[in-house]
Amino acid sequence: MNGCIHFFAEDIRYTLPKKKNVRLWINDAATEENSKTGEICFVFCSDKYLGKINRKYLKHNTLTDIITFSSNEEKGIISGDIFISLPRVKENAKKFKQSLIDELHRVMIHGVLHLIGYTDKTKEEKKQMSLKEDFYLDRFF
Repeated sequence: MNGCIHFFAEDIRYTLPKKKNVRLWINDAATEENSKTGEICFVFCSDKYLGKINRKYLKHNTLTDIITFSSNEEKGIISGDIFISLPRVKENAKKFKQSLIDELHRVMIHGVLHLIGYTDKTKEEKKQMSLKEDFYLDRFF
């Protein structure tokens, strides 16, 4: 049995469309990666809100579209908080000529992949993560 996936908005007004489908998609992606979902909270927020988190916890003073905090306690069960700046996602959607929802789904699965254990520190890791994002976007949407 899979855990709970929650969606919140902080400092902005936003409601994610098709939440049930997104939950199924995330659960399916976790299963494909030999994991199960525990409790995952997606928090859609403003640049200002995410900037405070970035400075406080990561000591970075840059804009970012996503910050993922893992709270995995049991092997094979992914849990954590995924903070997503909606203004950054909107800007990146325009930059990459994507719809807002497509870019948002990419960022969401990116966070889930971090919870699973993927990293994107090196060029090769970034490439692998991008391929995984494409795989799950193509497969489930």
